[in-house]
Amino acid sequence: MRKVFKLMQDYYSMFSEFLSREKPNSVNTRESYLRDTMNYLSYLSKIDITPLKADERDVQGFVDHLQEMNRSPTTISRNLASVRCFYKFLIYKDLVDSNPARGIRIGKTEKKLPQVLQGDEIELLLAQPDTTEPKGCRDKAMLELLYATGIRASELINLDIEDINLRSGVLYCRGNKGVRTIPVYPSAVVSVSDYIYRMRGLIAGPGGGGALFVNLNGGRLTRQGFWKIVKSYAVEAGITKEITPHTIRHSFALHLLENGASVKDIQTMMGHADISSTQVYVQLLDNHVQQVYRDCHPKAKLG
Repeated sequence: MRKVFKLMQDYYSMFSEFLSREKPNSVNTRESYLRDTMNYLSYLSKIDITPLKADERDVQGFVDHLQEMNRSPTTISRNLASVRCFYKFLIYKDLVDSNPARGIRIGKTEKKLPQVLQGDEIELLLAQPDTTEPKGCRDKAMLELLYATGIRASELINLDIEDINLRSGVLYCRGNKGVRTIPVYPSAVVSVSDYIYRMRGLIAGPGGGGALFVNLNGGRLTRQGFWKIVKSYAVEAGITKEITPHTIRHSFALHLLENGASVKDIQTMMGHADISSTQVYVQLLDNHVQQVYRDCHPKAKLG
């Protein structure tokens, strides 16, 4: 058993190095691959089998194991995709001849439409930070900028001061596929400017470097830290919806679409590689319009 465990560690380390060096994915994608692969290797170690000896029945056993643990279909699909990627790596390294995960299928997953905030909920959320305090001033700037641009939380925390042009009201968001130039509405520019010139110097330390948003220790803010900030203000605002930074990103897209923006323009601003990722907001808009009709039309309310 100890020998099998040591082999698992070796395979995991090799896969991690491969993803970092030869497969240009985002940090979040690599972490997801590695986390799911570790789940699979842990499962194999419990049945005393190495991935080089595992066959299709063992991979199916892993899927069954996840189902028995009541994992969602989406989570199981992601784990299975990660296992397929892991075996592609082993084939690339000439360690196995075939991919035992290739033929495994699970039922189609039902795609849930993203959660969004209404306009009044956004205003309520943005009104929560106390801008007379350094932390509140920073938090207000972050929330405003997130809603103004629809960027990802990971992109927000990786921004440097030089990435925003306050004079022209433009943000330069640097991602895996290049730089996106995104307009920033005036009140968000004011919030970010207020934070940079009035409060950032009070909390930034040597560890912050050129980071736009820093934590209270002076270093660059983390995704987890920002996630907690958003959750805490949602609670303060009395918003009962399950809110994450991505909820604000989704709200940005839907509100633009509601006000006449094209799907193509929204795709460009959000940095979606595939327009199908953006088109989900069209369905969301259709559902929203139907709900407004049911709630507001006098004859519809009689039913």
